[in-house]
Amino acid sequence: MDREPHGRLDELQRDPYPLYARARQADGLLHVAELDAWLVARDGDVREVLRRTEEFSSANALRPDVLPAPAALAVLGSGFGGRPVVVTSDGAQHQRLRAPIVRGLTPARVAAVLPYAAERAASLVDAFVKDGHVELMEAYACKLPGDVIGRVVGLDPADVPSVVYGGHRAEELLFRPLDEEGQVAAAEDVVAMQRILDRYVRERHAEPREDLCTELVASVATPGEGQLTLGQRHELVAHLQNLLLAGHLTTTALIGTTVLHLLRHRSQWELLCAESSGAHAERMGAPPARRAGGRMPAAVEEAARYDAALQGFRRITTRPVTLAGTGVPAGASVFVAFGAANRDGARHPRPDEFDITRAPVGHLAFGHGPHACPGAQLAREQLRLTLKELTRRLPGLRLAEDQPVAIRPTMIHRSPQRLHLVW
Repeated sequence: MDREPHGRLDELQRDPYPLYARARQADGLLHVAELDAWLVARDGDVREVLRRTEEFSSANALRPDVLPAPAALAVLGSGFGGRPVVVTSDGAQHQRLRAPIVRGLTPARVAAVLPYAAERAASLVDAFVKDGHVELMEAYACKLPGDVIGRVVGLDPADVPSVVYGGHRAEELLFRPLDEEGQVAAAEDVVAMQRILDRYVRERHAEPREDLCTELVASVATPGEGQLTLGQRHELVAHLQNLLLAGHLTTTALIGTTVLHLLRHRSQWELLCAESSGAHAERMGAPPARRAGGRMPAAVEEAARYDAALQGFRRITTRPVTLAGTGVPAGASVFVAFGAANRDGARHPRPDEFDITRAPVGHLAFGHGPHACPGAQLAREQLRLTLKELTRRLPGLRLAEDQPVAIRPTMIHRSPQRLHLVW
């Protein structure tokens, strides 16, 4: 494995913002060797690529940074999947794959799961609130989103930890430089997850329920009729795996970065704490407090804009195209940088400042166009519940001074590796 190029890629991924700034100021597009792609960094250009789906295909959206070794690929070959999913498909196929997810994540269904999400958020905080310290990623951020999307999909709570773990291992296998032994172990964990999902696929086909897993299965085969073919099982497991990974990894990352930036900008954390305290006092019968107009939703949007969990996706050109005055040949890889567009001063005044009091302007943290994230509202609600819980119960929360924060080197689930907090 070529470690030196991956080391340069790690450095770029830990802090891509200086590169983004240069790319926005450049004439045309920059080609970035570490990404092996043309970098699209301006807000208008990103939106244009996301609209021009016939010229900029999503087929390579999940191209791995690391190609697994043959031994790991052999293990993966014993599992399920390997089919196009919603983020790697275009046109009619994309619409077909996306439709059951949209049906399964309607506003009504999101609203229905929120009481459970609030209960889980409170329970997770209960587990550490008296300790005076916590590593928030493991104790909270890696747990709540998996529990919530598991509930929406229809997973037994006993299966959620294995599925969440398998998702993290899939990301590690494809985007981190493991040795061959590590790759094989990760592949085995991924296949174990896939077998769990295959069981759910077959069970929901035989006995449908009111859950998102049933919606997915019903989009491929009529429930209760015959048996699923092996090809249908492969498609459904791939589809379900992608949905679950998107449903918990991105939200986990967003929780981590949001809490990090709020605590680094203490006055803004305190604004939210004051608002939360006032709301709690009113519920307990105190006179109405003069709160600052409900800053929690704006804080959620600013956090997503300022440091997007999903920094971007790849696209591949289907024909020669011109973008930002640059000619790009057919078959070229393009990295569509949502994180760069969200710092474009042409759309966001003072773009490099974290400011929850700004009037929100439409950002690209959840994508745009046909591939906009159908689970965006569910992610927003979990972040809102998290901030509500932490500001009300732990207003003295602060970063542990003896535990420096390192950002995970990745473009798809950007977050702290660990987030040690004290109070």
